Amino acid sequence: MNTVIAQLGLTVRLNTTYEAALSRVIEALKTEGFGVLTEIDVKATLKQKLDVEFRPYKILGACNPPLAYRALSAAPEVGLLLPCNVTVAQAGDGLVEVALIDPLVMLGVVADPTLQPIAAEARARLERVAAALQEA
Repeated sequence: MNTVIAQLGLTVRLNTTYEAALSRVIEALKTEGFGVLTEIDVKATLKQKLDVEFRPYKILGACNPPLAYRALSAAPEVGLLLPCNVTVAQAGDGLVEVALIDPLVMLGVVADPTLQPIAAEARARLERVAAALQEA
């Protein structure tokens, strides 16, 4: 297991099955107060729409309701940037990459300083999700 800070967020590489990684991610998000509002199955969508094969890859739309409420109350336009996306992708045999968006980067496009502490709290929670994935 390995964590890398990417330009857009955190990436954690897990030595496990895709299904196990997906379950672990959802549970770790739940522990930090995030629910999964949306789940986009990229593999199935690309097969259906383009008839192409793609590796297992899901985009999870994660939301922490109290943080979302605070952000939307401070700057309603921030809704364009919600929810926080998390991807779970097969990277090889027994290797799965989990990427978590960095809310500080995402909310950096909104010029409203009241969002900074909200984004910082969301980032801290997602960093704890990444750390929990490494420990399991």
